[in-house]
Amino acid sequence: MLKLLRISNFAIIDNLEINFEKGFSIITGETGAGKSIMMGALSLILGEKVDFKAIRNAEKKSVIEAVFSIGEYGLERVFEANDIDYESDECIMRREILPNGRSRSFINDTPVTLPVMRSISMHLVDIHSQHSNLLLSQKSYQLGILDSIIGERGLIENYDKEYKKYTSLRNRLEELKRISSQRKVEEDYLRFQLGQLKELSLTEDEDAELESEERKLSNITEIKSALWDTEQLLDGEMQSVIGDVTTVSQKLGQIESVCSEAAELNDRISSILIDLKDISRTVAGLQSNLVDNPAELERIQERLNSIYSLETKHKVSSSNELLKLQNKLEAQLADIDSTEEEIGELEGEVALQRVETMKSAELLSAARKTAAASFASSLIGVATPLGMKNLRFEIEFEQVDLCCDGIDSVQFLFSFNKQQALMPVASSASGGEISRLMLCVKSIMARSMQMPTIIFDEVDTGVSGDIANRMGEMMKEISRTIQVITITHLPQVAVKGAVHYKVFKQDSADSTFTSIKRLDKEERVREIAQMLSGEAIDEAALNNAKSLLGY
Repeated sequence: MLKLLRISNFAIIDNLEINFEKGFSIITGETGAGKSIMMGALSLILGEKVDFKAIRNAEKKSVIEAVFSIGEYGLERVFEANDIDYESDECIMRREILPNGRSRSFINDTPVTLPVMRSISMHLVDIHSQHSNLLLSQKSYQLGILDSIIGERGLIENYDKEYKKYTSLRNRLEELKRISSQRKVEEDYLRFQLGQLKELSLTEDEDAELESEERKLSNITEIKSALWDTEQLLDGEMQSVIGDVTTVSQKLGQIESVCSEAAELNDRISSILIDLKDISRTVAGLQSNLVDNPAELERIQERLNSIYSLETKHKVSSSNELLKLQNKLEAQLADIDSTEEEIGELEGEVALQRVETMKSAELLSAARKTAAASFASSLIGVATPLGMKNLRFEIEFEQVDLCCDGIDSVQFLFSFNKQQALMPVASSASGGEISRLMLCVKSIMARSMQMPTIIFDEVDTGVSGDIANRMGEMMKEISRTIQVITITHLPQVAVKGAVHYKVFKQDSADSTFTSIKRLDKEERVREIAQMLSGEAIDEAALNNAKSLLGY
């Protein structure tokens, strides 16, 4: 229940603090005194957008804070789901509007986003105003009424779970199909590219090896000439390197017996001779193996041109990079094939989950239809004493495809007069009738709601006399199970409350501001008398007020 409301620097409210109690509380006051402003401030706690024009002093921050007692309402899971610390007794909700135009929201002093604040507050308080009467004509609201009075809450929770699972699978399937569709567009081109690469049958480092061979064949005459000259210089018939080194070895050999150093040098010369002779044989072998082969050169050049062409096409610089690209294309095509398999499997999962979701939806639909019959009977029973003795009411069901609300679309149909056809409420009811209907709906919903607090903001506008008295009795009856706070101009309603508050304006030296006070017994008598008679309060009005209050 709402225990405390503090408002500062908001519209014509400077500083205001109200302590509320359980049961039925009444708020009265002249038109323009600030009652609706209080509700506007409270709506900010419920996550509504800020109208910065409502800030009283633009140089100071505006603060709206509400303290709720929540220990009896089992809201632990709601707080945990929103990652908010759960205090077993109280919940403090605060909204701050800063001079720079920004706003901040807090729950139990933890900063939160507006969606989180809305999520929590919807479990704490329901503000019903004349504007809310428009909801009664909305199909989604009508369905919500039925869901609020279904005895088996687990049916709704189970359907939500199954539908979320179904939509998750379906969304995943749609995403896979989208990806697959995109890949299908590319698949033929990928296969063409892969075919070109595979047709080349590339090997690692092939381009480097071919380039080396191509250079050799292109310059074979110069190479053979250089090798011939090298061979002759090393070991030719005329003077040669090997011949000269052999002569050196012989000279050293002549002095080995008299010069030990010469023997060591000769050993080194012998090693050099061995290497030179080996080099000479290798050069000779290279020369003899080199054959001018124009056909092979042409083949190599054609092969290189094919490789270079693909390197240019794919913007790479080597055959090894082309091989990497080939592996990548193979992986992409394998992924496309596996995606198709995954789509097939997922389609089966979606179909199975749809069946499960439909089963849950059908159970929920059956429970709604049972609740609809009970609700229709209860609504007629509750509304008849409020001046709607000819009321007829039916709930029309239409099956729709699976959606977040199940498979039901409902339409509330009313008739308020004899021989009048059943029609949607917007086409058949007056404003006063809709107000009374909404009060009846809230009365029925209160029997099963876990809502701690409901606030009626002038929902009794347009009624009077005995009907007003009965509406007051209905609100009082609702307050037996939940806290009810009612803003009213009707004395017949005001006298039903257990606690009475009055909103009024006060003037200071330089401004006008709104105040509120809890009325004691005598003040309450005078307030009711004034509501009955206007400005002039006479003895008859006081006695009438006392009579209505049961004093």
